[in-house]
Amino acid sequence: MQKVKFGFKNAYYAKITEADGTITYGTPVKLNGAVSMSLAAAGELVQFYADDGLYFSDNSNNGYDGTLELALVPDDFKTDILGETLDTNKVLIENAIGVSNPFALLCEFTTDNGAKKFAFYNCIASRPELAATTKGETKEVSTETLNLTIRPNKEGLVKVSTTDQTSTEVVNKWYTEVYKPVVEG
Repeated sequence: MQKVKFGFKNAYYAKITEADGTITYGTPVKLNGAVSMSLAAAGELVQFYADDGLYFSDNSNNGYDGTLELALVPDDFKTDILGETLDTNKVLIENAIGVSNPFALLCEFTTDNGAKKFAFYNCIASRPELAATTKGETKEVSTETLNLTIRPNKEGLVKVSTTDQTSTEVVNKWYTEVYKPVVEG
């Protein structure tokens, strides 16, 4: 049984394409230099009063909002997801009319009993801020942070995560394709 988490690694993205209402996930691509991720639940408590009391109560699940911090945002992420392009000289171009693409985000937390792997199904990332400082007597590493908006996809899926009982086969294939839930019924 997993009791605590203390690490973050193996961030991958898989570009989403949609044709004729069908969502397809591309092959996951590694986001090297994963530093941290922080997500806050998005949604609100809905309360309806009738007969002089609380008659109905429910929580809405609108996914998550947060950040993904990387050593550097890779150029392939900038072209695949953020809508930047390369010119014929392989110079990266950020254009105000560039269109960003949704993606799935795969990652894992290190726990006291192995890895807990996650897939977030419908993510949008903002451009990272640009900042740098001059090098002094010591080197100080600067990172880049993407703001993330994670919403339910068309099927209502927000995220999935592995458990202690997840099969080794599923765990070992986690980063080869975006996991598709198998529901009995």
